Formats: sequence, structure tokens, C-alpha cells
Amino acid sequence: MIKSYLKTAIRSVKKRPFISFINIFGLTVGLTCCLLILTYVIYERSYDRSNKNADDIYRVTRIFYSAPNVETLHLSAIAPPFAPLLKSAFPDIKEVTRLLNYGMTAFRYKEKLFNEPNAFIADENFFDFFTTSILKGDRHKALLDPYSVMLTPELAKKYFGDDDPMNKTVILDILNDKHPLKVTGIFQPLPANSHLHPNVLISFNTLKAIPMIGEKGLAADFGDNAFDTYLMFPKNYNVEPIKAQFPDFLDKYCGGIAKGNSLTLQKLADIHLTSHLDDEIEENGNINRVYIFSAIALFILLIACINYMNLSTARSVLRAREIGIRKVVGAQRREIITQFLTESVLICCLSLLLAFGLTGSTLPMIAKISGLQLTVNSLLSWQVLVPVLALPFVIGLISGIYPALYMSSFIPAKVLKGIFKVNTGNFSLRKVLVVFQFSISIMLIVATIVVYKQLQYIQDKDLGFNKDHVLTMNYDGSLGDQFDAFRGDLLKNPGIKAVGRSSRIPSGRLIDYQNGAVLEGGTLQPLKVDLKELTVDDDGFIPTFGMQMVAGRNFSGDIKTDSNKWIINETTVKTLGWKTAQNALNKQLKYGDVMGNVVGVVKDFHFESLHQTIVPMIFLLGSSYHGMSIKIDGHNVQSSVAAIRQTWQRYLPNTPFDFSFLDVKFDQLYRSEQQQGMLFTIFSCIAIFIACLGLFGLSAFTITQRVKEIGVRKVLGASINQIVMELSKDFLKLVIFAALVAIPAAWYLMNKWLSDFASRISISWWILAAAAIIAFVIAFATIGFQSVRAAMANPVKSLKSE
Repeated sequence: MIKSYLKTAIRSVKKRPFISFINIFGLTVGLTCCLLILTYVIYERSYDRSNKNADDIYRVTRIFYSAPNVETLHLSAIAPPFAPLLKSAFPDIKEVTRLLNYGMTAFRYKEKLFNEPNAFIADENFFDFFTTSILKGDRHKALLDPYSVMLTPELAKKYFGDDDPMNKTVILDILNDKHPLKVTGIFQPLPANSHLHPNVLISFNTLKAIPMIGEKGLAADFGDNAFDTYLMFPKNYNVEPIKAQFPDFLDKYCGGIAKGNSLTLQKLADIHLTSHLDDEIEENGNINRVYIFSAIALFILLIACINYMNLSTARSVLRAREIGIRKVVGAQRREIITQFLTESVLICCLSLLLAFGLTGSTLPMIAKISGLQLTVNSLLSWQVLVPVLALPFVIGLISGIYPALYMSSFIPAKVLKGIFKVNTGNFSLRKVLVVFQFSISIMLIVATIVVYKQLQYIQDKDLGFNKDHVLTMNYDGSLGDQFDAFRGDLLKNPGIKAVGRSSRIPSGRLIDYQNGAVLEGGTLQPLKVDLKELTVDDDGFIPTFGMQMVAGRNFSGDIKTDSNKWIINETTVKTLGWKTAQNALNKQLKYGDVMGNVVGVVKDFHFESLHQTIVPMIFLLGSSYHGMSIKIDGHNVQSSVAAIRQTWQRYLPNTPFDFSFLDVKFDQLYRSEQQQGMLFTIFSCIAIFIACLGLFGLSAFTITQRVKEIGVRKVLGASINQIVMELSKDFLKLVIFAALVAIPAAWYLMNKWLSDFASRISISWWILAAAAIIAFVIAFATIGFQSVRAAMANPVKSLKSE
């Protein structure tokens, strides 16, 4: 029986190649999109899963509040004393490990100088938490002794060539001092789907051995929240009771410091998709993006299934006589249903085979666009492969059940007498499905336009300062008193316009703040908001970025009392209730332990990405800087960079010269949105292509059934335009109705997406209208091709065909 069904199904596919091609091609493209997006979803959800104890590891994070339940700062890292204290206070914690992301770090081996961007300081039990191969050295002892370092094979090759790296010595520049580190191990890099990727691991005991830090310093410093701290619990341990005890823990060990902050836990495997804290080690993914693309995959597959359903029910008139004869000779309705479902499953199986081949050939391109290491191997695990192989049966049943039930319900007597008529009423499931198809397509078109408009807005928006032709680099504190001479030598070059230092560089996050109070009516009133601080040099930072002073003046190296003066931004003026920037001048403000007065107000600018709002800021003059920015004129960039390099090497011969352009750093802030926009475009085109493919087949079939009507109309004098409109209007009405359904939904969903940006576009009416017009034009072109060909045919032939 099954063999008979398969033979009949294959014969049916061959008999109607045009309809079969549209069904197979549409399903192949739909399944390919699903498989491509499935590899992305699997990859995103696999982050940190390669670690042996991933389900039992949690990261400790610290939250700061400006008022009860008003969160102002949520850090992924905490202070160094917490790790041993947590282990002591909660015996159920099996292990604790700490990581310090030291960022860009200078190393020297003999005459070679290198800047390493992913240098970490790690506890000796790092590899108990993060699973990777140890190629050389002892995984338990390699990070035990002070001044020990482990490298990846790539770095070992870069430093030592083909020599054995073990026990070689490299020089670390830390705290403006040189420390010799002995290579004690080589470790395989953590996989791409990890939330951190250290290239260098320095033993944590090195910090304890450095006199300026020391074990006592680490044990007492509750303010240096730079240490990522991970806890390992027993299998299937419920961490909620421990989280509930954190407030008491803070009160016991931190005393007054505990007020206004709290600790919480994050599961290691959840960090990549759900954690977007203020100081993440690397840029994370987004669970909402996973949901969005999963929905797109489902919608595209639904569009392909709808094509099958529409075309199958539309061509039912061609198979009516076949069904009638089968019923007369004794076929039961369930047998006819089984026959049609077999055809549907067969088409889906063929489509899946083609989809696997298409996925394998297009995945490298998608991986390049997304910047992710996507491979088809992620689909080959049995947990994924079994459901994928079941897809043809599921899709075949879903897309084939309605046509099967519909066609198996034909009454043989009516069919064989020729009085059977396919439903052509005002309402049919076929029309509903066409509306659904084009509604999805229009929504994707709106999404694509909105994403690109927002990205264009980001690129064109005035940030309040000039980010073009600004080089940024780590500031080397060993310059010390030589900085003025260093800056003077740089400014002798006409291509270099300004040089400034700061604690943080625009495009980063503002996370530093101290408690403050404002003098009102002779008494100090505590600030109700956090003023994010930025330490800058006396007269370099603000001119380097071309920031505008709306009132008062910049800091000046000629005024010694500027060490207790403040510059604030316009948002601070508004937040503190001072009416104008001019009124803010000379206001008394205590910040930290220093009492001073406001000497200047800078125009608001976007220090952080446009995802964040402009926050109240206070500039203070200091001596500790982490970044340096150099403004060049942009006419001869290469010669200016060469001059900066030459001057750097003259003053800092033992420190590698490394820099980046600020505009590039800002562009990188929106890399995920750019990738998302590219993928939206691709999938929108695919969705509307599949929808039009189905519309093409449906209109071709419908027009074939109206050949005699077209001939009669032409004989009676109808023009080609009138016939085209008559044949197209029913389909175009469906597209217009689809637009009416899709536009409100698209407007709502894209407003939700835009809510993630503090600075954003508004969705103009023309964006919604453009999406509808694009869909209408494409649909009209699809239908019009068939209509024009039918309208231009010789009416004599169509009338003789009776």
C-alpha cells in the first residue's frame, strides 16, 4: 500500500512540474532559512556550555543604588576581598575563582615589544572553572607561584618562535614597574562561544607579591570592583537561600560600605544572552535577537507551507475527476487523505535534502556577515538532527492536511457529471493565507527600513563633540613629569592639533562616581543623583574633542586652585535644579571628600553609545589617567601617525605603540545592529520572494481557469489594461488588506525595538507607506506578468478550446 502511495505521489509530481517546482523550491528556501537561523540559535545558546561544570557555576555581581530600589550601577565584577569571604561564610560553595581583566598590557621579551589586549590575572584554580586543554605545564600548579604566566600557543609562537617557551621569562609592565614573569604553561584558547577569551593568564599571587598591592591591600579594598568572581556549587544546588543571605553577609563583613549596594548571582551559561551589565568583559549577545530570528525562521517556513496549501487546493479542480474515480472504485476517504499526505511528505523530504545542500553552501557567507563561527556541524548532533529529520513529516502533515481533507471530501457523482465547482466566494482559507503571507512580508520590510534609518541616524547624529581624526590609546603613567614635554613635542607637528588625557575615553561606559552634596542655604544637602565622574587634565581633554563650554571656563594649568574646582555638563545643571548654566557658576559642591565650586559648564555630549541617555557628569582635575587622545587634522593621516609613533618611541622606548581611531570605536558599538540590519534585509527579500512565488503560481493557475472568460471579454472590446486589472484586482485587494493588518503590528514591534535606544528616530508614516507600496508593486509585477500574457493571447484559440 505504501509503495502504491509513493508511486502515485511521484507520478503526480512529474505530471505537474510547474506547480511541483514552486512547492519544492519554496519549501527548500524556507527550510534553508530555518536551518541557517537554527545554526545561529544553537551557537548563541551554546555559550560557556563547553565548560565541564557550566550548570553549577555562577558569577557574583554587584548592584549600587542611589535610593531604595533605584538601581544606578550594576557591575559584573566585584571587589577582591569578597571571594575568600564568600568561601568562608558559605561552606556549600565548593570553589571560588577570581579574574582581573588587565586590558591592554605591555610585555617584552628581549628586544620584542608587544601590547596584548586580553591579558588576565587569574587564581590558580582557573581551569577548574573554565575547561580547556593544557598543552604544557600542570593545570593545577601552573598559576600557583607568584610571577607565573601562561600563554596560548599563538602568543608563545609570537614571542619565542620555535623555541620551547617553558621557563622562559617575559617582562610585564604593571603599575609603571617592570616585573619578570616565568612561562609555566601553554593552554588552548577558550572556544569562540565563551564570554571571555584570555590570551595571557598571570597568577593571582603575583598581585599579592607586588609591594604596592600586597595581600593585605587586596583583603581590605572593597572599592575596587574590577574582579570577576565565580562560585562553583554542588550539582543541582539551589542558590536562592544563599542569595537571600547576601544582605546579612554584606552587613557583617562590610559594615557601612554595604549600604546602597547588594550582591547577586548570575548563572554562567546565562551570561552571554541575558547579561548586559556596565562592565562586561566582552560584548554579549541578546536573547531578544535570538527570539526575533527564530520567529523570522518560523514565519518564512509558514509562508512556504502556505504556498503548498494554496496551490494544492487551487489545483483541486484538476484532480477532481481522479478523486471521483478512486472513490467509485472503492477508495475510502482515509486512503485518499493518506495519498495526499504522502505526496506532501515526499515533497518536504526532497526539499529538506536540497535545503541541507543549500545551507552548507551559504553558511560561510552568513558566518562572514554575522562575524560568528557558524558551522553546519552544529546541526549534526542527535539532539538536533532527529528533530530536523522529523521536519518533513511535521511540515508535510501541517501543509498537506487541509488540501487532503478538502479534496477527499469531493462527492463522486457531482465530480464525474462535471457539476463540481471550486469555491470562489468572497471568503476562503486561501485568501486568508495570502493575506497572512504578505502581512509577514510587509512587517519584515518595515523592520528593515527602520533598522537602516536608525543606523543612519546614529551615524549622522551630532554627538556634541568631534570624534573624527581622533587617535585614542592607553596612557602610560611612566611618562610622569615628562608629559608636558611629550605633548609639546607632538604639538610642534602642524598635523597634530591637541592632546588630552582622561580616566575614560568616549565610547566607553561611565561607571565611576562618588557621593556628593550641594551647598544650599548654608547647609550641605546630599545629592539625590549620582554624578558620573571623569578625570581630565588641565587644558587638553576638552579642546581635543572640540567640546563647547556654554558657561564659565575650562581647567587651566596656570591656576593652581583648579584642583578643587568642578566642570559639569548641562544635564547636571538641570538635575540639580539650577535654572541656567550661568547660574551654576560658583555654586558650592562637595564631591567625595573635596569641597569646591563650579567653574564651567560643558554642553551635553554623548560620551557613551546612543543606547544610553546622557547622564549627569562632573569633570575633575586629577593625576591618574588611563587614556590619552590625540586630535590630528586629517589631511595627511599617515604622516601624523608616524610623527606620533616617533615621539612615543623616543619617550617610551620600552612600551609598544598601539592606538585606535575613535570613530571606529563608536562604529563598533553598533556592530550588532548593523549585522541585524543586514540579516533583516536578506530574510525580508527571501520572505517576499517566497510569497510572490506562491502568488505567481496561484495567479497562473487561476488565469488558466479563466481563459474562455478572457477571450469573451476581448471579443466584446475589452482593452488589455482592462483585462489586466480585472485579473489582478482580487489578488491586489488581498495585498492591500495585508498591509492594513501588518502596518499596526509592525509599528508596535519596531517601536519596542527602538526603545532600546535613548536617542532614536520616530517611525514616520512614509516608512509604513513605503513598505506597503513595495509589497504592492512587487505583487502587481508578479501577477501582471501572467495577466498581460493572458490578455495578449488570441481570443479565437481560447474560444475554440471549448
